[in-house]
Amino acid sequence: MTQDVKEIFNGDSPPAPAALAAKVRTLAPSMTRSMQLVAEAVAGDPAGCAALTVTGLAERTGTSEATVVRTARLLGYPGYRDLRLALAGLAAHQESGRSPAVTADIAVDDPIAEVVAKLAFDEQQTLADTAAGLDTVQLGAAVAAASTARRIDIYGVGASSLVGQDLAQKLLRIGLIAHAHTDPHLAVTNAVQLRAGDVAIAITHSGSTGDVIEPLRVAFDRGATTVAITGRPDGPVSQYADHVLTTSTARESELRPAAMSSRTSQLLVVDCLFIGVAQRTYETAAPALAASYEALAHRHSPRTR
Repeated sequence: MTQDVKEIFNGDSPPAPAALAAKVRTLAPSMTRSMQLVAEAVAGDPAGCAALTVTGLAERTGTSEATVVRTARLLGYPGYRDLRLALAGLAAHQESGRSPAVTADIAVDDPIAEVVAKLAFDEQQTLADTAAGLDTVQLGAAVAAASTARRIDIYGVGASSLVGQDLAQKLLRIGLIAHAHTDPHLAVTNAVQLRAGDVAIAITHSGSTGDVIEPLRVAFDRGATTVAITGRPDGPVSQYADHVLTTSTARESELRPAAMSSRTSQLLVVDCLFIGVAQRTYETAAPALAASYEALAHRHSPRTR
């Protein structure tokens, strides 16, 4: 993980205890295997690990004291002592009756009622994890840039393109110039026209989608403010992003591909971005929204014969 990514996750103060499990789920894929062992242990048994010294946790996970300290720092804590305090707080939070439920993957023969229950839990967990891990400083900076942008270009392919189109149509309804590009060639040729004062937003769960990274790189080189919405803040897309907004996802399974859970978290982030922009531009956004509602009102009314 690059220094820039560490700075994104390690703010001025350690994360709240309730955000610890979310951080583990988000960062685990980019950790070394030994660091994953430590992260999984503290997230799985916060009370037990809070009672251990750094040596004790290293022995429990079959790693080293240095690995334990590195994991603590990657998770956003200055040192192991701070991580132990957070673990104690998380344990108390769970004992108060908020301990997360555990669900199995959706099976081919699951009754539809059980499918609904499992999906609902996973969606709720994904949203909670994304909210807990979202850097509001980065979000605020992205909102500020979009609020005054001459033009906003949004890049995404596959499921991420649907999220990009959702954001674009919301921004258009409050009077901003926003375009969602799904064709990689058009995305690049439009990015060439961007300049300082414009905003480019890339949406990619993997953080390594070439068709999304290329136009963002061009926009970055042209001086536009660039934003990446990604589940992998250590991915290649982040090197061309002025601001990184991290999403979380539920566990991937045979019947629940990553695109499903990534879409849920991406929609939360773009909704937060949109509301922030609408708040900052309220004097113009409110009349624009009212006008769009009025223009479409006849389409939602019962037709008279």
